[in-house]
Amino acid sequence: MGVFVVIVVVLIGLATWEPLTAHRVAAPPAHRYDSVIARDDFGVPHIFGKTDPDVAYGIGYAHAEDDFWTLQQVLAMVRGREGALLGGDGAKIDFAAHLLGARTTVDRDYMKQPADVRLLLDGYASGVNAYARRHPGEVKLAKLFPVDGRDVATGFVVRSPFFYGLDGVLGALVGNKPLPPETAGAVPDAPDPAVLPAEGTMNGSNAFVVAPKRSADGFTRLVSNSHQPWSGGEAWYELVVHSGQGWDFAGATFPGAPYPLLGHNRTLGWTNTVDRPDVVDIYKLTLNKAGDAYRFDGRWRTLETQRVWLPVKLWGPFVLPVPKTLYRSIQGPVIVNDSGAYAIRYGGADQLRMVEQYYRLNRAHNGSEWSAAMALRGVPGTNFLYADATGRIAYVYNASFPNRKPGYDYAHVLPGDTSADYAPGTVAYAAYPKNIDPRSGFLINANNTPYQAAGAGSEIAPQPPLLGVETDTTNRGTRALELMGADRSISAADLYGIKYDTGIARDGWAGRWFRDIMAAPDRGDAGVRAAKAVLAKWDWNLDGRGPADAMAAILMRAGQKWHYQRQPELDPHDELAKAAAYLKEHFGRIDVPLGTVLRLRHGKVDLPMDGGPEVLRAASLWDEAPDGRLVVKHGDSFIMFMAWDRQGRVSSRSIQPYGAATTRPDSPHYADQAPLFVKHQLKPVWFYPADLKQHVERVYRP
Repeated sequence: MGVFVVIVVVLIGLATWEPLTAHRVAAPPAHRYDSVIARDDFGVPHIFGKTDPDVAYGIGYAHAEDDFWTLQQVLAMVRGREGALLGGDGAKIDFAAHLLGARTTVDRDYMKQPADVRLLLDGYASGVNAYARRHPGEVKLAKLFPVDGRDVATGFVVRSPFFYGLDGVLGALVGNKPLPPETAGAVPDAPDPAVLPAEGTMNGSNAFVVAPKRSADGFTRLVSNSHQPWSGGEAWYELVVHSGQGWDFAGATFPGAPYPLLGHNRTLGWTNTVDRPDVVDIYKLTLNKAGDAYRFDGRWRTLETQRVWLPVKLWGPFVLPVPKTLYRSIQGPVIVNDSGAYAIRYGGADQLRMVEQYYRLNRAHNGSEWSAAMALRGVPGTNFLYADATGRIAYVYNASFPNRKPGYDYAHVLPGDTSADYAPGTVAYAAYPKNIDPRSGFLINANNTPYQAAGAGSEIAPQPPLLGVETDTTNRGTRALELMGADRSISAADLYGIKYDTGIARDGWAGRWFRDIMAAPDRGDAGVRAAKAVLAKWDWNLDGRGPADAMAAILMRAGQKWHYQRQPELDPHDELAKAAAYLKEHFGRIDVPLGTVLRLRHGKVDLPMDGGPEVLRAASLWDEAPDGRLVVKHGDSFIMFMAWDRQGRVSSRSIQPYGAATTRPDSPHYADQAPLFVKHQLKPVWFYPADLKQHVERVYRP
């Protein structure tokens, strides 16, 4: 009986401790928000308000209507409670948030933000709170609500560094993996999924910009072609906003963001692609015998420590508290592993400027205002490709470049016992690499080096080595430059065809990979010989029309794993053998059509896909379904074609893989865009209210 009582007490404790100890915040100040949401034919919310905070309130409410589950995941993360919601995987993110000191940064700097920014964040939080209050049965975590503007801001601080791959470095260090000889790009090795999830490792994107002098009709064009997960906290959510204070914007945002993060207003637009500069510096510390101090400039400094408890959901209501100790030195957060103590300095650390920067970008009306917003230097990574109604185009290779001192190799582990190799602060915006109005009249980026963006005679000069600019190429970048450069007068149809191209650049890394595959000895393996015979008929295209396309797509995924991760080439024979065996096992043949293998599945929707990893029509990552189908979950996500005509009037079209309500199976917009998406079709964006009138599904006040 005594043991039984102990067990009961333990279970009660595990079921109740986490909500009781959870940090609770006060709701934002009471305010009457005046918002109107108009849902168009595809369920996309068009949000109207008298003021910008009114609009932000509507954004929070509309997004909660469509994807409240994901919003709760993001909000749990910023409170250090994602483990209580998702278990072990969520606890890893909680650990990263604590390690990076995200909440500490926000608590220190939040009241330093301009008043209009704080009002906007509180408006958004109030919209989410209103939905939670009206739908208590959907709330998954006790005491998660209300949330406030600080919670919204913390989400930016936590997630931003993962886009340039900081998670890869953290995963290697926490997992006791040897650091590679070079940390450039922060993707030294695929992180151990048991240590830290690789949120930013495979994020990508394509971007295309055409100036009037290169376009067939004198229009300015910009294509946003982001490659993000199709669900979860990094999945795009489309929206259009109109404020009586002059904020008009069409684009997409992430869960937890109070404004669009890319798209266009009346006079300008931009999109982002992931860049991979070396903005992570690692210092090996010298600890004393007790391990509580480190040597710096000839004296011992106390190693800052903090004890945190990570909640880890076991099953049902039971949550296990797991203790972790956090360390910090002058250079940044510290990870202690089997080989020593390593301090990490990373781009975007300990600052909150990105929250204001995105808002100022939304509100910019011309190139000067947009550049002033970029000069805030808050967004720690991602390229910006820009176009406006005047015909100006630009590419800003954006990153929080750490100040660095000549004479030190910041691509390798640095000595952490001296200030000689440590320079606080970041590089001024004037020094960021930029390619503005190139002579070629076009710009592209597909996660490739910024030295491969505008064609011969229009590229920027090599940058100072201490900036850590990458020189990587991608098949997508090489192919985009190849296609754009060959077209002297790019029409709307030409640009559409380039974006949806499924070809392989024979002169790039992928071309070399396939030549190595065909040259590899078969080692007496009849299956490999048969696979080579099929692959010999391949037309270097993943359009789904050839007998070798499915096998080639699987091989491109294998190639992407080593090339994008900056790893040695995998064994060509082994990868060909595995691809052929997979197709044979699940489909009984190796020349199975690509559309039979590669699928878009969401609920009851099951549609064939073309494209594949590392082509402009991107299907980057997939899950292997029990029936052998490769179900795409990452790749082309939110796509937007923008154009300014000769008079400067903007128009746009867009598409998503699923729909506006991706976690609401009962909604007509759960997957209504999928049939268009797989056919390379776009839907109109009714940006101007007058155009929207004929396409309104419902209008209401949240």
